[in-house]
Amino acid sequence: MTKRLKINSPYDGHLIDEIDLDDAERVENVLETAHKLTLDHDKIIPAPRRIEILEKTAELVKAKAEEYAHQSAEEGGKPLIDSRIELFRAVQGIREAAQSISKLTGHEIPMNLTSSSMNRMALTTREPIGLVAAISAFNHPFNLIVHQVIPAVAVGCPVIIKPARTTPLSCLNLVNCLYEAGLPKEWCQMVVCESSLAEKLATDSRVAFFSFIGSGEIGWMLRSKLAPGTRCALEHGGAAPVIIDHDADLEEALPLLAKGGFYHAGQVCVSVQKVFVHESRLDEFQKQLVKLAEKLVVGDPTDEKTEVGPLIQESEVDRVHQWVNEAKIAGAKILTGGKKIGNTCYAPTILLNPADEAKVSTHEIFGPVINIYSFKDRLRAIERANLTPFSFQAAVFTKSIDTALDTSKRINAAAVMINDHTAFRVDWMPFGGRKDSGLGVGGILPTMMEMTEEKLLIFRSKLI
Repeated sequence: MTKRLKINSPYDGHLIDEIDLDDAERVENVLETAHKLTLDHDKIIPAPRRIEILEKTAELVKAKAEEYAHQSAEEGGKPLIDSRIELFRAVQGIREAAQSISKLTGHEIPMNLTSSSMNRMALTTREPIGLVAAISAFNHPFNLIVHQVIPAVAVGCPVIIKPARTTPLSCLNLVNCLYEAGLPKEWCQMVVCESSLAEKLATDSRVAFFSFIGSGEIGWMLRSKLAPGTRCALEHGGAAPVIIDHDADLEEALPLLAKGGFYHAGQVCVSVQKVFVHESRLDEFQKQLVKLAEKLVVGDPTDEKTEVGPLIQESEVDRVHQWVNEAKIAGAKILTGGKKIGNTCYAPTILLNPADEAKVSTHEIFGPVINIYSFKDRLRAIERANLTPFSFQAAVFTKSIDTALDTSKRINAAAVMINDHTAFRVDWMPFGGRKDSGLGVGGILPTMMEMTEEKLLIFRSKLI
């Protein structure tokens, strides 16, 4: 008998829907179907047709964006105001992929420079890498799927996508739009399965490229088990640091940091987490940030007024609360928050000077908590910011270009925002972590490049 998966609201637990849970036989059939497509070059969908499919998909998603935003908010807990933005970005991302197909170009390799290379011309082309398997996360249930599936479709790779079991409906919505736009079903297949089968999917020898968004513990474990030759991209979390120097414009910085830290209840891999504030600005900064945090509306993510929704599971609320209490016991001061709101939400929380060894300082909180640390010496603050094993996005607020550039050089980050919060992202920019934060570079075109391989062609002729 087929097992059923219940999809429940993370806010109040009501049943949203039930779908079939795939078994080992289905996963094998999906792999074999996708693999067969890679064995025949003539089966690759021509570029003009791929462009047409993606453009139509974007229009379909745009037309249903309000419906899909409500679906995303209900199953994933991201407030409706932010889910709408996610759907807007998804449409942009799909269109970006269609437009980027023309950018998958090779280049000429110089020849005729030595006697042995005479009468030759060399150039490169790009071709699909093969079968793509992708495992996704819950926190951006529609747009993360766009970033893993759409580049594969764009370059001509068959793709198998496994969404988070908590948020499969948004993935299903995108996949159905692709089908409606004309993509043959075997080119994009969705599976919803237990973790053991997801591991089989990722590590199967038929997979040429593995895309993973989720916890570092699982991502690095799966990478260690990939078949020889399988390339991968891993997107994990971070503990995004921010440096607020003595000359920072706090009126501009504070709303940005409040949004970047409490957006989606902090369940964002580049959420503002560790804010180092020059001691001369500390009093003003903490008072104003507390005011902003206490004004935020916490509750039902489908309510138009809600700004901070639930955490994805009740166990996550308990974990965040435990970490905050541990930090308090170790000397941190709770400026606001530090309490549960019901069983599923957590109050926007601000901690002052938690210990560098506390979990809230060393681990990714993934909850609505911002830490403030005071400093005298900017270089020492950067050293403290660099104590974690993460390296993703960071920020510095200053009016000095010298300070901005020097901080950007010294801080461990793949991207540094100057006078902006750490959670900034547009879908065409390179996006990815280093160290424990991940491997490879995301973004629409960068992912398309990762899902293709360069082939060298060398022509020999006496006429060259």
